[in-house]
Amino acid sequence: MTYDLVIGDRSYSSWSLRGWLLFEKFGLPVNVRQVRMYTSAFSELLREYAPARTVPVMRLGEDVVTDSLAIAEELAQRHPEAGHWPEPSAARALARSMTAEMHSGFTALRGACPMSLRTAFSGVETGDEVRADLETGSKPSGDPPAIASAMAGHGCSEPIARRTLSSPRSRRGSPLTAFPSATSRPLTFRRI
Repeated sequence: MTYDLVIGDRSYSSWSLRGWLLFEKFGLPVNVRQVRMYTSAFSELLREYAPARTVPVMRLGEDVVTDSLAIAEELAQRHPEAGHWPEPSAARALARSMTAEMHSGFTALRGACPMSLRTAFSGVETGDEVRADLETGSKPSGDPPAIASAMAGHGCSEPIARRTLSSPRSRRGSPLTAFPSATSRPLTFRRI
């Protein structure tokens, strides 16, 4: 079975990046259709995926799933062998909580540091609210699953992210590999 996935630009849309990562990281078959957001082509393409009005949107047959977190849950249910969530219930509960927080939280960080993987910022001043978001995000407990690292694809400028992700509690230097899963594939990115 091959899924269809509609996304915007992964460099500027954390939601699109997350949707794509859920397939890429776990080696799930997908046909990706990337569309420029906020254009007439975007609206036209999404009509094929009704009731979707945003990206990412996934379809398999007649089943349409919108929102990156809903896609994550659906893929975890359809592919339990992929290891999207940890097996022990306590770890799974923690992972789901962390993923939900990453998905909808960190409002100060999102406002101050819009998604742009094609731009490196330096000398970014952050306020107390942003620093609080960064502190929260740098203190995972337990061993979160690969979904949490895939959902962490949203971001800030590299200098701020580097400070956060190189904290003593961080296990590796990237949000995409911070919580490796035995069943997930390593990701390879190239500089643009």
